[in-house]
Amino acid sequence: MTPERIFIPLDIAVLTVSDTRTEETNLSGKTLIERLTAAGHRLAEKRIAPDDIYRIRAVVSEWIADPGVQVVLTTGGTGVTGRDGTPEALSVLFDKTLDGFGEVFRAISYQEIKTSTIQSRAVAGVANGTYIFCLPGSSGACRTAWDNLIRDQLDYRTRPCNLVELMPRLLEK
Repeated sequence: MTPERIFIPLDIAVLTVSDTRTEETNLSGKTLIERLTAAGHRLAEKRIAPDDIYRIRAVVSEWIADPGVQVVLTTGGTGVTGRDGTPEALSVLFDKTLDGFGEVFRAISYQEIKTSTIQSRAVAGVANGTYIFCLPGSSGACRTAWDNLIRDQLDYRTRPCNLVELMPRLLEK
């Protein structure tokens, strides 16, 4: 018989990428924070950065280097217009890309928004042992990604496998 696993809370940073959002109007960031804390995780830090690939990369690079941050969630900048550049800003930082994340996210989103999902460039990867998920800027997309993909992968109790069991520093504690 397999022993029951306990929940391991993670420290998660949230970055909203937007030229227009403020703390008051940041519904996507609030959605992610509400969901991660309701799941039992801790908010490591939250910020809003403009749609500028170098500013985005600087913030996330800081968190990647911080051993107190295990996961980064970004919202915004994954579309195909104007200054949308979150995938370009962060993909170069990935040691490994989690291709399945974007594929499955778009498959799930298709059920909700049909062919509009092709405009999403949601990506995920791992850098320096930190998992990074780049989500669209709508609160609906953030709910879809968290509820259907991210939540279970950040729960050590999820079988047959999850991302937490791949975090050796965390499991050594």
